[in-house]
Amino acid sequence: MQKRNYYIEIEDFLSDESFRNWILTKVDEHGWEEWTLENQQRAKMVENARLLLLAMKVPHNKISSSELTTALQSTWIKIEEKENSNNTTKHSPVKYLRQYWFGVAATLFFAFLSVWFYHDQFNLSHSVVTYKELIEDNNEGLVEQTNNSNKPQIITLSDGSSVLLQPNSKLSYPKIFTGNERKVYLSGEGFFEISKNPQKPFLVYANEIITKVVGTSFRVRAYSDQPNVEVLVRTGKVKVSSNELIGNSKKEIVLLPNEALRFLRKDLIFNKITNITEDKILVGSVGSIEQLSFEFTDIPVRKIFKTIEQAYLVEIDFPEDKLKDCYLTTSLSDQPLSEKLKIICKSIGNETSFEMNGNQIVITSEGCN
Repeated sequence: MQKRNYYIEIEDFLSDESFRNWILTKVDEHGWEEWTLENQQRAKMVENARLLLLAMKVPHNKISSSELTTALQSTWIKIEEKENSNNTTKHSPVKYLRQYWFGVAATLFFAFLSVWFYHDQFNLSHSVVTYKELIEDNNEGLVEQTNNSNKPQIITLSDGSSVLLQPNSKLSYPKIFTGNERKVYLSGEGFFEISKNPQKPFLVYANEIITKVVGTSFRVRAYSDQPNVEVLVRTGKVKVSSNELIGNSKKEIVLLPNEALRFLRKDLIFNKITNITEDKILVGSVGSIEQLSFEFTDIPVRKIFKTIEQAYLVEIDFPEDKLKDCYLTTSLSDQPLSEKLKIICKSIGNETSFEMNGNQIVITSEGCN
């Protein structure tokens, strides 16, 4: 039976992380709404816990002991006034009234105390940054791509950069990048290959961190229900900092190829990993695109296309009979997918071109030069 079936106090709900996430982010990943509606008494308790949690989220100073005393004195005055008015009523013995109102006062006391205590205990709630908050903070018109399939999807951005978006992930981005920066917003996991533009840095906003690059390839893993955010660099240089929304100091970590960073969301701590082969979690999550080499020396074109298919999980349709004797020597390691395809087609020549439609790529060619 689920642990929450035994909850009898508001404190039980407030100490449950999944409950707090549901109330604060409005993302119901553990079926809280359905569970709440099963029982009227349960629904009332959940509503009380919800109101108290939302009250704690409002910025305020800590409740001092003097404030607690003042609040209790005010409560007792009201109790005494109520008790005196009831002394003339024959059917309300003073003894039981005192016991009743003592219970009310005790309840109020512990309500004040709970707000004070839980405000301290869960003070990190303000540091939780959601994907929804990030895109709401952006005043540009954004396009959102959601991967609800069971395999990665390729997204090509207006600057030629490409993102391999993993299942159960979202990416929001402008239709056309304007201004001095290129900003995108990620929920979930994506492998980024960024077109070089020193005058226009590329920024990936993911939960509580910002990853800033000029032109490189790297992976960001930032699921809203996971305790950590990870950045792993394949090529180039990446700068990672905390989002200003969490009110933390603007600390910046520089990552080089085959280095990674793990951001502990609860503690707001950056852990830099200089040798990713010693980290079992990172090693286990490395995908094909991060393992395959894109350095080709006198390699048949069909094998190059096969490597791209394995890395990006795409399908490439090309005229095998016309390209069977085509060999290439090229470096494609630090290029987005569309740029890789442009370089290959230009190297083949003879009016060779490509067309992308989602995860389907069609190569048109009359053969090698």
